Amino acid sequence: MRHIVIISSYLILLLTASGLTAQNTSVKIALAKYGGGGDWYSDPTALPNLIRFCNQELRANIHPEPATVDVGSQEIFNYPFVHLTGHGNVVFSDSDARNLRRYLEAGGFLHVDDNYGIDPYIRREMRKVFPEKDFIELPASYPIFNQKFHFPDGLPKIHEHDNKPPQAFGIFLNDRLVFLYTYETDLGDGWEDPEVHNNPPDVRLKALQMGANIISYVFQQ
Repeated sequence: MRHIVIISSYLILLLTASGLTAQNTSVKIALAKYGGGGDWYSDPTALPNLIRFCNQELRANIHPEPATVDVGSQEIFNYPFVHLTGHGNVVFSDSDARNLRRYLEAGGFLHVDDNYGIDPYIRREMRKVFPEKDFIELPASYPIFNQKFHFPDGLPKIHEHDNKPPQAFGIFLNDRLVFLYTYETDLGDGWEDPEVHNNPPDVRLKALQMGANIISYVFQQ
């Protein structure tokens, strides 16, 4: 039954993109809560702003307020798209890792955005989820960079951290991208309210456009 919820949610957004859903039908996406002491709650205005942008620019019908869901909860199966961020430690228990794997195998999608400092921890914890899988870097030609908005050079740079180029990594199951990790870009800071980080308007727009591309790609897979 949980798997059917995910499939139904995908159909809702796909139909919405074609203007075929009822006005009161919406899909809900979620922010992941995890253990380890990292600030999973950082960038509180990011997802609501991204949702608003997607609803305007993609004609999507995403519920305006994202949910919060524990990675080990069965409730995660209610959300076809889950976003995870933070600056520090991330810990998945064995049951968290099993649950997250089942969720991704069932049709769910996890986007992790490094808010600076999460890199060594998310790599370690995703190894618990998929010990047989490696992160694969997505080239600039990958379709996620060429949805409604085009990024010919791949992932845009939003915030400077360690003077490294932005990179996008994925994990695939049967040729389906189920996990996206955006590193050295900090998309979430670009999605936040303008006064939070004082990003120039063009930089903030690039962040929102890339986020919309991610949403668009996920629901068209």
